[in-house]
Amino acid sequence: MIDELEKKYGFKVENLNAEERESFFKMLEDVNKSRMGPEKLREYVISMREAVERELVNEPEFIRVFIFKFDNRKQIFLKARLLNYLLLEAFLVSPERAKAQLEEALSNIGRRMG
Repeated sequence: MIDELEKKYGFKVENLNAEERESFFKMLEDVNKSRMGPEKLREYVISMREAVERELVNEPEFIRVFIFKFDNRKQIFLKARLLNYLLLEAFLVSPERAKAQLEEALSNIGRRMG
């Protein structure tokens, strides 16, 4: 199953840091036990995003070699992963926000009619 996920989504488990790997395997275990729901998925995405944020904060923007300064490629990759997690998190949270806005609109209509 892990090989299928790696091929389908274009990542390697060995490229994940320790926290991400732990979250990934916990999520995989929950999927296998059929306990994965939207709330669980949202929790995993948030924990993986936070792990990338912590790693990104500790990674220097540039690498210096003598008098030369180079972009730190690891930081570039971390930013890309962080963006992916942010987009996924927004996708998972947006239906919840839409529902909250709908409920608010309906309550406003109820107040006007009542």
